[in-house]
Amino acid sequence: MTAFIEITPASSISATVEIPASKSYTNRALLIAALADGKSRIESPLFSDDTHYMSEALRQFGVPVAKEKNAFSVCGEGGHMQAPKKEIFVGNAGTTMRFLTTFSALAEGITRLTGDERMQERPIGDLLACLNEMRVEAVSVKNNQCPPLEIHGGKVPGGDVHLAGDKSSQYLTSLLLSAPHFEKDTTIHIQGDLTSKSYADITLDIMRAFGVHVKNENYETFRVSAGQRYRAQNYRVEGDWSSASYFLAAAAVTGGDVTLTGLNPDSVQGDAGFLDVLQNMGCEVQTSAEKIRIKGNPLKGITINMNSMPDAVQTLAVTALFAEGETVINGIGNLRIKETDRIEALETELTRLGASVNAGDDFLKIQPGEYEGAEIETYHDHRMAMSFAVAGLKIAGVKIKNPSCVEKSFPDFFDRFQRMTS
Repeated sequence: MTAFIEITPASSISATVEIPASKSYTNRALLIAALADGKSRIESPLFSDDTHYMSEALRQFGVPVAKEKNAFSVCGEGGHMQAPKKEIFVGNAGTTMRFLTTFSALAEGITRLTGDERMQERPIGDLLACLNEMRVEAVSVKNNQCPPLEIHGGKVPGGDVHLAGDKSSQYLTSLLLSAPHFEKDTTIHIQGDLTSKSYADITLDIMRAFGVHVKNENYETFRVSAGQRYRAQNYRVEGDWSSASYFLAAAAVTGGDVTLTGLNPDSVQGDAGFLDVLQNMGCEVQTSAEKIRIKGNPLKGITINMNSMPDAVQTLAVTALFAEGETVINGIGNLRIKETDRIEALETELTRLGASVNAGDDFLKIQPGEYEGAEIETYHDHRMAMSFAVAGLKIAGVKIKNPSCVEKSFPDFFDRFQRMTS
């Protein structure tokens, strides 16, 4: 793909778009299938950089994973794995790095996990501390609480442990996914308020689908009984509400009429709540089991806590450019440790287009301005690229740099986006 892609403005959009599968569900399904005993088929998964890193890593643990036309076939080893002989590289795939950290503790031997430059800046110390509390030797090689990691695996005791919950729910998910194979019942006590609770809901939902039950006590304590086992099965991955947000926003900012297919209207994915956000800003929404329809209207600014849907924050921030009045987005402190510091990146790029932005530790305030086109830096962050494509529908001359970064979660995004406007 070229060094940049220029977005063609659109006066109004009328289109139907099929939404790809959920990255969150696909990577959880792959790891669970690897822990099950027998062959599972993950149907309609997402094929992207992040899911590629997960499937390749599982192969390095000796788990047979085959990529088919529209499925992954996984022959689970029932939790019996050997540590890979070579270091596992996961790029900047946060779910892959974090989920594999606990998974590695089940494998006999020493597992080494690493990633790209940004991954080596992303904290994981809270998860390591929890594993250490279980007497698992899991260390940051550079002693900076970030990857690369070295995990000495074998039997994981389980028991009563404590986990800081304010930085990422992925640490909790990492522990929960592997907990059925711990020696003892596991009780995880969350310290502080768990961030991004909706992603914990995704974890509990898919674990339940594969036959393992977790007791969730108000997101403060999670209990997993030892001895439960995942059932190998055929599992169909639902559509991704994070990916849907860009097309919903496209309708919102252009006053268009867009119908989305492939989504579960009853999904526990937090970003399904983005529909309500746009409704509050003035859009009309119609939902059914088969499709979601959104019609754009004049937008008004809102004040909202987005902690439950962090992956839609960039989409909302761009949508706010075209609303009347100020939009205040708070509860987003954990965006600073994502693929990039997303709060800082949004402040920089929204200002580049002409908005007035005030950013703090965990908030953004966006005041619309007079806009002109610009080259948008994406910071190797797929969501920066996709969200600012929406701005290009209303502002002539918006160019998205390094558009290939969308391959992390939505490889054909720009093809679908351009078809929507053609």
